[in-house]
Amino acid sequence: MPEWLLKKDEYVPLVEKNTFINKSILSILKMLTKFKYNAEYKTNRFGINTITKLISAILLIILVSISRSFGFILIIDVYLLLIISLLKAEDIKHIIKMAVVVVIFTLIILLPSIFMGNKNNSIMIVIKTLTTVTVVNIISAIAQWNDITKTLKLFFIPDIFILVLDITTRYIVILGEFSLNMLYALKLRSVGKNKNKSTSASGIIGTIFIKSKEMAEDMYGAMECRGFTGEYKLHRKYKFRLNDMLCIIINIGFIASYFYFVRA
Repeated sequence: MPEWLLKKDEYVPLVEKNTFINKSILSILKMLTKFKYNAEYKTNRFGINTITKLISAILLIILVSISRSFGFILIIDVYLLLIISLLKAEDIKHIIKMAVVVVIFTLIILLPSIFMGNKNNSIMIVIKTLTTVTVVNIISAIAQWNDITKTLKLFFIPDIFILVLDITTRYIVILGEFSLNMLYALKLRSVGKNKNKSTSASGIIGTIFIKSKEMAEDMYGAMECRGFTGEYKLHRKYKFRLNDMLCIIINIGFIASYFYFVRA
């Protein structure tokens, strides 16, 4: 038996912080959790149809965009705060975080206008941007994304746009899980110090690109075999309930308030 087999192995690998891999894993896990929660576990909290939610959101965004009255926008903001107060804590934190980021970014963009004395219009733009982003975030919190893509057919959105949006939301999860497994494999195989972390990252990105290309070709062949012609058909019938009627009445009230503040 060779002598080196009888010797005790005292190799101790150098310790290295896998900050890049750990942060990548955590960010992908956060993204996947959000997508899966939205697609599978999110419930219809207010009992309102998705089409009513989308119409209400589009109406509010249009009214806020064309309004020049602080009073009218303040009424809508109070209404949005009331809706936000009924959401879950996680959704409230996300909406507040996005609102803070939007306000800071918009203020930075409008700093030259504020310094030149155009304060009122700049403040109006900031408030309108904040309100619009809040409306979109509320819709994202109370409506499932797959229901939103289905409802877009009723708004005469082109089928190719709905197809791209639907496939994108689905394959973000699939490719996210694939990249997560690759990062786990890279972490388990990383022993000691590795000075070429960028090479490993580029290899993962290249493998994901090749995998996505193969999956796209497989999906195209499967859709072609099933006779898919690119036309979306809506089989689900939406039933209007009492909550939908209440939401429509509130929207009519906002329209009346807009014309009232325009004449005032």
